[in-house]
Amino acid sequence: MGKQLLTLLLTGFLLCPLLMSGQDAHFTQAYANPLYLNPAFAGLNKCPRLTLNYRNQYPSLSVYQTYSASYDQYVSSINGGVGLLATRDEAGGGALSATEVSAIYSYHLQASRKFYFLSGFQATFRQRSLNWDGLTFPNQIDPFYGFVKPSDEIPPGQTTNSHFDVSVGFLGFTKRFYVGLVINHLTEPDESFFVNSKLPMKITGHAGITIPLGRKRLSNSIQNYLVPNIVYQVQNKFSQFTGSVSFNRAELSGGLGARLIPGSGPDALLILLGYVPSETAWKIGYSYDVTVSSLSDNTGGAHEISLSYQFPCRTITKAAKAIKCPKF
Repeated sequence: MGKQLLTLLLTGFLLCPLLMSGQDAHFTQAYANPLYLNPAFAGLNKCPRLTLNYRNQYPSLSVYQTYSASYDQYVSSINGGVGLLATRDEAGGGALSATEVSAIYSYHLQASRKFYFLSGFQATFRQRSLNWDGLTFPNQIDPFYGFVKPSDEIPPGQTTNSHFDVSVGFLGFTKRFYVGLVINHLTEPDESFFVNSKLPMKITGHAGITIPLGRKRLSNSIQNYLVPNIVYQVQNKFSQFTGSVSFNRAELSGGLGARLIPGSGPDALLILLGYVPSETAWKIGYSYDVTVSSLSDNTGGAHEISLSYQFPCRTITKAAKAIKCPKF
């Protein structure tokens, strides 16, 4: 029943695009999906990097799932990084989906001895698809047997919508802190199936700081540090604020955070775990969102998994030094 009720909400979204606008998927492990957060991150780690992410939001309803894969590397001949990003977001059990493929270039500038400035440019092909047969409507309800009647709702003339999109991002950092700004959907493409409905521009601000704990001994390469960070996003009339603090030590990392909806209050508490196997280039992250809003009894929170692999560099470059972001 939960899935059917959510499908009705999805149908309302499709039939009333003038009242509601589409929103982008979000990841709790924002820094474990760097190109999705900010295209300026492309090539920051110098060596080629492959990243995979999966998010299952509201698993009790089985309705929101997001997949992401990206590759990036630094190219000295163009003084910057290049990247590819592919994302698929499914809602309503796959009744409504969006697939994106992006090409990214990030220009790297060493503004001073300690400060680096990166600017990223992202060109995206986006396709939104509607599975009309996967929807259910109120006129299909039988008071005794449920959704069994045929529907007389008329499908749209087309069930796919394809368009190009453009985004830009900026990132400034030193050894201890970093701050970024991203503007997605500069073109605000029309993604409707019935009447005009533009995808609203999204503005994201993010920042963090590295706090070393204790002294690093010469005989011990382990350095403990805290990394508080924030991500604030605004899209149309919707906004959200996410803050967390991670503790990184050798192979393990962990953190706690919270996501707030301004004007509505707390949305979720965040539990984050990270693991970097010894002497490997793998990074593994897991997070769980504990829903604390009015939906807490029905959704099952959200699970998220991240996996990244950094390939060895063929040559030593003079690229900007990598940021000590959270390991998850």
